[in-house]
Amino acid sequence: MTYNFNQIIDRRGSGDLKHGVLKERYGRDDLLPLWVADMDFETPPFITEALQQRLQHSLYGYTVVPDELWITIIQWIQEHHNWLVRRQWLTFIPGIVKGIGMAINVFLKEDEKVIIQPPVYHPFRLTPEANGRQVVMNPLKELPDGSYAMDFEQLASVVDEKCRLLILSNPHNPAGICWDAETLRRLAHFCYEHDIIVVSDEIHSDMALFGHQHVPFATVSEEAAQISITFGAPSKTFNIAGIVSSYAIVPNPTLRRRFYTWLEANELNEPTLFAPIATIAAYSQGEEWRRQMLRYVEENIRFVEDFFHAQMPQIKPLRPQASFLVWLDCRALGLNHDQLIDLFVNKARLALNDGVMFGPGGEGFMRMNVGTPKAVLQQALQQLSEALK
Repeated sequence: MTYNFNQIIDRRGSGDLKHGVLKERYGRDDLLPLWVADMDFETPPFITEALQQRLQHSLYGYTVVPDELWITIIQWIQEHHNWLVRRQWLTFIPGIVKGIGMAINVFLKEDEKVIIQPPVYHPFRLTPEANGRQVVMNPLKELPDGSYAMDFEQLASVVDEKCRLLILSNPHNPAGICWDAETLRRLAHFCYEHDIIVVSDEIHSDMALFGHQHVPFATVSEEAAQISITFGAPSKTFNIAGIVSSYAIVPNPTLRRRFYTWLEANELNEPTLFAPIATIAAYSQGEEWRRQMLRYVEENIRFVEDFFHAQMPQIKPLRPQASFLVWLDCRALGLNHDQLIDLFVNKARLALNDGVMFGPGGEGFMRMNVGTPKAVLQQALQQLSEALK
């Protein structure tokens, strides 16, 4: 089957976040939204059909979690990431950011600290801070080609005995980096030696692009396996973020017992009725849709690169190795933060994520979602080009 990613879906009136908070967050609602990290492609029909089939049985009471859910997740991870996950390592969690908050409260005392690697997904900072924990910054090093590397020397200089947890973005958001095995192995060794748990957010793991490969953190060494809590979900890949379908993988039995006992005590490990249905449909029927979607996203990224090169060479897009988010380096425009926001919002009428929200190193950048029909992307870039002129 050939899927149509050029189809424009009018999301207004559906309660979608992308349009629903424009006035609140950007001061106006006449913007073309390319910010929040879900795609504008229609959710795959095999997921919708599976949900509709269940809806025809019009009684939505308490349900049990089907064994097929775990079998399907295990098979998907093994086929796509060469990682044999055992059933007892797995549990449902009600969202990855929520999972981060839960891990912080289970494993960290109030005076203990969380390490993050900015520029990075902003809840990595906001969630620990809102839970009363201090955040320690281990900024990524910018490389000459515009990409990033981990700064292990700086990490060693800022870590103390109160640092108990590091949140890893793998693949990295917003830069789209698929961290290589050697980098992850080095990080694992450092954290193992310093008794630091690594929470690895791998929600974009199934969206590697341009021949790149995702490496699960827990697979790079025995040390990594023993300190890792991995979070995953089909939500980004199959555009079902509104159906909370996240899961955790914890190989270490001591960490697992402590974390999963707490989740179970608070009934936070029980999915809603529709989460297993959507996940099973996605992972058992979704491979061809995923491949076609990734090819379309790659074409969109190439289009963005060509357009900026020809029309707006001052703005340099970093080609992502994974996901549908493009990190735009706007520093050559010579604008301060307020001027850059004014250019995108008030002049170009676009809603993107500004780089400052991702922490140190994000100044002068914007994050753009290209998981949208090409016609929408073309309109957005044309608006920005005219605003710059």
